[in-house]
Amino acid sequence: MTVPGRRSSTFSRLLRHGFTDPSGAERLLDAPELSALRGDSVLLDSLGATADPDLALRGLVRIAEAQPETERGTFTTTLLAAKPFRDRLLGVLGASEALADHLARHPRDWESLVTYEAADLHPGVAEFEQGLADAVDADSLRVAYRRCLLAIAARDVCGTIDVAGAAAELADLATATLRAALAIARTAAPDDAAQCRLAVIAMGKCGGHELNYVSDVDVIFVAEPAPEVGDREGGEAKAMQAATRLASHLMRICSETTVEGTIWPVDANLRPEGRNGPLVRTLSSHLAYYQRWAKTWEFQALLKARAVAGDPELGAQYIEAVSPLVWQAAERENFVPDVQKMRRRVVDNIPAAQIDRELKLGPGGLRDVEFAVQLLQLVHGRSDAGLHSGTTLDALAALAAGGYVGRADAAQLDEAYRFLRAMEHRIQLYRLRRTHLVPEDEADLRRLGRSLGLRTDPVAELNKEWKRHAAVVRRLHEKLFYRPLLDAFAQLAPGEIRLSTKAAGQRLEALGYADPSAALRHLEALAAGVSRKAAIQRTLLPVLLGWFADSADPDAGLLGFRKVSDALGKTPWYLRLLRDEGAAAENLARVLSAGRLAPDLLLRAPEAVALLGDPEGLGPRGRDHLEQEVLAAVGRASDAEQAVAAARGVRRRELFRTAAADLIGSYGTEDSPREPDPGALVDRVGEAVTDLNAATIAGALRAAVRAEWGDELPTRFTVIGMGRFGGHELGYGSDADVLFVHEPREGVDEQEAARAANRVVAEMRRLLQLPTADPPLLIDADLRPEGKSGPLVRTLKSYAAYYHRWSLVWESQALLRAEPLAGDRELGERFVELVDPLRYPAEGLGEDAVREIRRLKARMESERLPRGADPTLHAKLGRGGLSDVEWTIQLLQMQHGWVEPGLRTTRTREALRAAHAAGLIPTEEAQTLDEAWVLATRVRNAVMLVRGRPGDTFPSDPRELAAVGRYLGYESGHVGEMVDDYRRITRRARAVVEELFYGA
Repeated sequence: MTVPGRRSSTFSRLLRHGFTDPSGAERLLDAPELSALRGDSVLLDSLGATADPDLALRGLVRIAEAQPETERGTFTTTLLAAKPFRDRLLGVLGASEALADHLARHPRDWESLVTYEAADLHPGVAEFEQGLADAVDADSLRVAYRRCLLAIAARDVCGTIDVAGAAAELADLATATLRAALAIARTAAPDDAAQCRLAVIAMGKCGGHELNYVSDVDVIFVAEPAPEVGDREGGEAKAMQAATRLASHLMRICSETTVEGTIWPVDANLRPEGRNGPLVRTLSSHLAYYQRWAKTWEFQALLKARAVAGDPELGAQYIEAVSPLVWQAAERENFVPDVQKMRRRVVDNIPAAQIDRELKLGPGGLRDVEFAVQLLQLVHGRSDAGLHSGTTLDALAALAAGGYVGRADAAQLDEAYRFLRAMEHRIQLYRLRRTHLVPEDEADLRRLGRSLGLRTDPVAELNKEWKRHAAVVRRLHEKLFYRPLLDAFAQLAPGEIRLSTKAAGQRLEALGYADPSAALRHLEALAAGVSRKAAIQRTLLPVLLGWFADSADPDAGLLGFRKVSDALGKTPWYLRLLRDEGAAAENLARVLSAGRLAPDLLLRAPEAVALLGDPEGLGPRGRDHLEQEVLAAVGRASDAEQAVAAARGVRRRELFRTAAADLIGSYGTEDSPREPDPGALVDRVGEAVTDLNAATIAGALRAAVRAEWGDELPTRFTVIGMGRFGGHELGYGSDADVLFVHEPREGVDEQEAARAANRVVAEMRRLLQLPTADPPLLIDADLRPEGKSGPLVRTLKSYAAYYHRWSLVWESQALLRAEPLAGDRELGERFVELVDPLRYPAEGLGEDAVREIRRLKARMESERLPRGADPTLHAKLGRGGLSDVEWTIQLLQMQHGWVEPGLRTTRTREALRAAHAAGLIPTEEAQTLDEAWVLATRVRNAVMLVRGRPGDTFPSDPRELAAVGRYLGYESGHVGEMVDDYRRITRRARAVVEELFYGA
């Protein structure tokens, strides 16, 4: 028991030595099993040096208790006398509860830690085979495996070997274990063993000689009939059956759980056809599959293939046969899209609560480094055999030595990878469980930090170091892929090696650049030389190239960046903006590589790039603000043409602002995640384009009036928006559908007023369509009474007379979208009062009117769809497209608008929500129509953004189609899924239309 008066000093000493439960530690130190160690300061010092002194002491007591009485003295004496043994044992006990359990179950196994006295002794496969030699069944193999694992863990936690050395030893132990398991399986089935030659090929981390403490061991089995069996009838089939039984038994020996636990699961799913393929194949069968069916990721996996067990000659033949295929993978037809998919992080299956704790799969995780290194090996290893290593750190070093990666960047990544792997090792070592999650518990984090040598404030230091190294890895694509491309045009430090032109072209091609030669010319033009501008470009371009490569058209992004840089290169703020404003560079990269419209708008006035660096710069400005700016610009102009040129310049800038915000919201950036609600994007675009077109028309109207009449036109004049213009649903390529209304001022002759109104309209249309660098605004007045045959402008009384006497039902339907958007507001409001009874008729529509609307819709479906167009993919007139949804909603507006105020709106989605709220459309059907309308609208917007010209169906060009897919949220290689989704969504919408519109 503790001597009174000594408690306080012992308590303090325990705290100083890192114990978190000094009271419990005192009780354990007083245990009779440790009586021989009581008061020994050396023991206390050794415990204090461990990752978790409390855990180490508890384990020590358990092991001492487990010793036979006759052996306990030997154990304690050795513990006190042999410092290397003491450090190894306590180091393991302070880091691994699972190995303490093993030592408690097998109390003599501590002796294995005494035998490795030389600090530089690193056993290989032969030594581990010797350690497993006595294993005759699965349980004895498990015990022997843990004994060997104990020795590796001791060397690891004591720093005798680094993380790479520990990973290599774990792979060697796995090799010896697979051989031992195969020997047990062969002994259990000698007839099977005699019928076949079986080789075990290690894959993954075992094949790469970089295994974890607890990891699946990936393997492939290859077999051939034994010589005396192959010539017999049916001999090969029987040999394959025998080999399959042996392979299955080997897997069970390693994978099954008994009282001694599990060694590790053996996973053969990397074999041809995965789990659906045969477990064992002949060498010729493997080759036939790889030559005909294999995908890029399978060659990537084969990069780590290593023969480890079974028939050595057959294993060597397998490696020799598949190795050339690995290094030819970069020449395969689908290599580039496959690489783009491989480069994108797959984190969808990681629960959101765990993604920030994922060491392997999360952002800045281990797999990022491994995939990136393997990609560069596949790209450059076809011409450089020095890169043919399955070990990540060795391959990274070879890439640096060959000039494929900068030495400083490689050193940073090497350090980060080693730290992250060390974290992974120590997390798994604690309970010998397969996990890649950083723990959340404070005690676990403290033990983890101390195990990595962080002793002052283990938890805070651990988090700081982890985040620092993860940040380095998150930027690895810049460091590994792109920075060496720029070094080709820079002055290098002594000892650095340039990436050759050929290697640079191969790399750009692998990263998705269709014309690597042109890309290299752009890079040279941007980054060559010793000027400050070139130096800043060399800093920016590695990051920008990665963002371009994430798009559907990297070449266009890089070309656009060169053009913008050429235009603004001498402007002092341009490169400073991209360098210093975090979001500006990524926003620019997304905009330049997403299609033709936004870059074309930007290149007409490159100074608009400043909008991309302003946090508020991409927000919509609103009609009043825009109209005020446009009218002020018109007022400053010397003539009408100059005035409208200024108004169109504002429109071009605002179109760019809207398109950039749309693209960035659709793609997402590091600072701004993708907009989760596509409908919100559609609404913002529709509202913004409507507002800027209305402001532009207001400016053109003011310019036309001033040019001939000064401040006041002889007639009051208003512009009524129709169609999508009136519905605030304009897309980038939409015309502005309008009606022109005037009313002579008091004392003005009606004919004079009409002549003035017509001259104003003609001048407005002329001015807005003048050929300039700015996109034209086309005004379409074909929805006016009598269509193209009727007068372009009418008085309010003329409209009233026409609608009272001649109006057809389709004209009333068209008026559902009528809204004043420019000119005399009071006159516009009176026009709305005039048409309200027509579009929302009292008591709703009669049966004849409903039949007429349905007849017109059916006729439009049969006559207006372009010849050869796929009706399932036409966004405007196709099945379940815009026309279907809008006519359905408009029919409900005309039937029920007189009693449901919510339906009296020009906006489709607003009317749909009102119809649902009124009980006219069930919830599911309303959601179906809304989803289809939003999707069809986004397809039209996407086509305009990508192609620079309007279109109502998906593009046929693969790159343009992929760009539309990226805008809609589909990753590269998923355009088929996009088209299928469009057909499915619109097919469901058409079913609702058949029911609600046609009454089917």
